[in-house]
Amino acid sequence: MTDVDFNMLPVSEARRRVWHGRRDKVQDLALARDLKLSVHVSMQALETDWRALEASSAASLHQGFDWCAAWAATHASQLLLVRGSIGQKTVFILPLELVRGRFFRTARFIGSPHSNINTGLFAADFDPLTCDQLAAALITDLSAKLSRVADIVTLEKMPFDWHGIRHPLASLPAVRNQNSSFQLPLLANFEATLAQLNAKRRRKKFRVSEKRLEALGGYEHVVATTADERRQILDLFFEQKAVRFKALGLPNVFQDNETQAFFHALATVDPTVEGQPLELNAIRLRGEQDGRIVAIAGLSRKGDHVICQFGSIDEDIAADASPGELLFYLMIRRYNAEGVTLFDFGIGDQAYKRSWCTVETVQRDIVLPLTLRGRLAASAHRAVVRMKAAIKKNQKAYAFLQRLRQRRQHTGAPAAQETDGD
Repeated sequence: MTDVDFNMLPVSEARRRVWHGRRDKVQDLALARDLKLSVHVSMQALETDWRALEASSAASLHQGFDWCAAWAATHASQLLLVRGSIGQKTVFILPLELVRGRFFRTARFIGSPHSNINTGLFAADFDPLTCDQLAAALITDLSAKLSRVADIVTLEKMPFDWHGIRHPLASLPAVRNQNSSFQLPLLANFEATLAQLNAKRRRKKFRVSEKRLEALGGYEHVVATTADERRQILDLFFEQKAVRFKALGLPNVFQDNETQAFFHALATVDPTVEGQPLELNAIRLRGEQDGRIVAIAGLSRKGDHVICQFGSIDEDIAADASPGELLFYLMIRRYNAEGVTLFDFGIGDQAYKRSWCTVETVQRDIVLPLTLRGRLAASAHRAVVRMKAAIKKNQKAYAFLQRLRQRRQHTGAPAAQETDGD
């Protein structure tokens, strides 16, 4: 599909009213008149600016060009790439896709069901003093540009304070996401990092795991480097995770062909000095079980930030050795030595994350209705988020909901696919 602009219009009267209310800020008024929004459907047309913006440490790797390109190549959804420019300079990109539901058409971040943290892409010199005004202008222009194709814009899983920076869109209407994400800062060395936790207990668990695996013939920590090795480990992850989900009575968020193709596409992207969209780590046994993989983790790295995207273990052997915990220990130690400063366990509240992490990051969903139907969708979205938050505080209700989701998945009925806690 060729690149197009939707409804490229002059500054609206509504935006002029918003900005003329701040007559004391001449710079703000100038920016208001100059800011233009255009909506594109071709990633390639924006690639140069896109890659420049994603270099910022404040930009989530989930809005990186390679991540979004892999999703677009494996899914049939229409892209709606919102570009904000002042003069010839691109000041932000919101990489959105259109999802058509039974009642509403939603523009959301590309690949949002499998992202852990979203930020959009903003220029590093984006003036924080004008963010409130630009956010207000964004509402007006998005409605003008997208209301013909979408009812609502949902920008989910956004931290409003990230890397010490207040998000440019933090003044927009938002609801707290039902999940937080959890991080472990990596300090000057591994000893200092462990000192934030119960270091003595961590080392003891590590020694116990090693001892039990040595009794089986030993192990090695594998980082997949070849295409065949990545493919084999990823396929094994899908198998292990399916067994785990079935045993727990949970829906399998990795079972559909498009999702699996997406992660396979990410795994083919080779690492660069800036990082890698998907790195596959594993614990592989030696001895009598030589070659058997008992734990897998998929990591994404961008600069000094690493996110764990998923993990699995072999349920049939060496489970008492806690190979998953062992793998985290080894990965964190390795990345600590390489200068990574933040190891991110991703979104979803689980006991093992809290045992490792000292930082909890609140995430919010920005909900922008574009049509009358979108207003209903926005109200429904906020109600669902609050309901999920309440249900997750009630273990019995949460277990019932997960069983219901699994039954819907087995019968082919549409169900919300989330990575929370998986």
